Amino acid sequence: MSTAMATRKRAKPAPGSGADAVAGKRRRKVDSARDRGKSKGGGKMNEEISSDSETESLAPRKTEEEEEEELEETAQEKKLRLAKLYLEQLRQQEEEKAEARAFEEDQVAGRLKEDVLEQRGRLQKSVAKEIQAPAPTDIRVLRGHQLSITCLVVTPDDLAIFSAAKDCTIIKWSVESGRKLRVIPRAKKGTQGQPAGHSTHILCMAISSDGKYLASGDRSKLILIWDAQSCQHLYTFTGHRDAVSGLAFRRGTHQLYSTSHDRSVKVWNVAENSYVETLFGHQDAVAALDALSRECCVTAGGRDGTVRVWKIPEESQLVFYGHQGSIDCIHLINEEHMVSGADDGSVALWGLSKKRPLALQREAHGLHGEPGLEQPFWVSSVAALLNTDLVATGSHNACVRLWQCGEGFRQLDPLCDIPLVGFINSLKFSSAGDFLVAGVGQEHRLGRWWRIKEARNSVCIIPLRRLPAPPVAGS
Repeated sequence: MSTAMATRKRAKPAPGSGADAVAGKRRRKVDSARDRGKSKGGGKMNEEISSDSETESLAPRKTEEEEEEELEETAQEKKLRLAKLYLEQLRQQEEEKAEARAFEEDQVAGRLKEDVLEQRGRLQKSVAKEIQAPAPTDIRVLRGHQLSITCLVVTPDDLAIFSAAKDCTIIKWSVESGRKLRVIPRAKKGTQGQPAGHSTHILCMAISSDGKYLASGDRSKLILIWDAQSCQHLYTFTGHRDAVSGLAFRRGTHQLYSTSHDRSVKVWNVAENSYVETLFGHQDAVAALDALSRECCVTAGGRDGTVRVWKIPEESQLVFYGHQGSIDCIHLINEEHMVSGADDGSVALWGLSKKRPLALQREAHGLHGEPGLEQPFWVSSVAALLNTDLVATGSHNACVRLWQCGEGFRQLDPLCDIPLVGFINSLKFSSAGDFLVAGVGQEHRLGRWWRIKEARNSVCIIPLRRLPAPPVAGS
């Protein structure tokens, strides 16, 4: 029984024993290959993966999480975020506007301050320290007059120059090209029907602030009024009893002031071709005159040694003393300050609040003559750039000298010399301060005490270049 059962047990798997064995072998091979693959893969990962690679593998996962958080941002949170961004943009725009507004206010405030100072006659812009001495080759020389230049003016737009000379002619020059635009010839004495002109030395000229009228005065006591554009004669003013030595228009008007060797000051209305009044006070021939916007003028009294300020409405005058010689030239710097020159070689700065000079520079152009007999060079012309600290003076020591006025016009310091041979009989700055015009002659404008043969009777345009502005820090 037992033997039979054992025989059946052994005999039972026999029918499929070969297939089962093959399948078992295959399963074992697959399992062993899978195990080997796992062990190999696990070994490779163990060899290559480090802490850095783990961080890199986690970083994208973090970005994905952030993206998921952004995607999960609620509508309320988005509105809040956009509102904050908009408010930040508004804040930046307001800051920019505030900066621009503050800059504009500073500019307006500075301009208003300048206007107030100009009206009070105390404006003093600092430009002298920026001026560079021009090279002699930069000076343009315009020749056309036969005799010494006596006076000149620059048009308000700085485009033209009028010059007059002892040859009794007036020439209008183009500043840009240097060419003659118009010539007013000499008038012959005793001729009728001839074009108007001067028959004696022209001593002074003035042009209105709108550039419409030109006035010229001569030794024959006449004042001729011209159309400045066409140089056509308009009027002739008579009334002075001696040579007309000074002319000036009141700025912004057609009111003309004139002075003469007859010691008087006269007021005219050019637009209406009329005489207004006469003022007296000087004790000797008046040599020069100047005026600005106020209804007053200043005069240089020649050998009476005074500078006078004439208040036209009150018909009164202020008298100033300071020079020891004949005061031959004067020019207003602003409404409250002026500069004058004399034949004792001195240059003086004046203020209307003080009867004595605020600053006095003696021997401004040096000395000449034999040892022991030295004499100062006469100061024959002065000019000032309006409302600034820049002054120019001329003599016959072969140079034009530029000066800087100190704070409050209480000091006068030399800046540089510009070489020019001859008598500097007239000086004028352009309105913009870009150039200085000098009228040069072989003789002094009022006489023939000396003659410099090397000099040329000419108009010289001197460019005034300024030093470049220093670079701004951080630019």
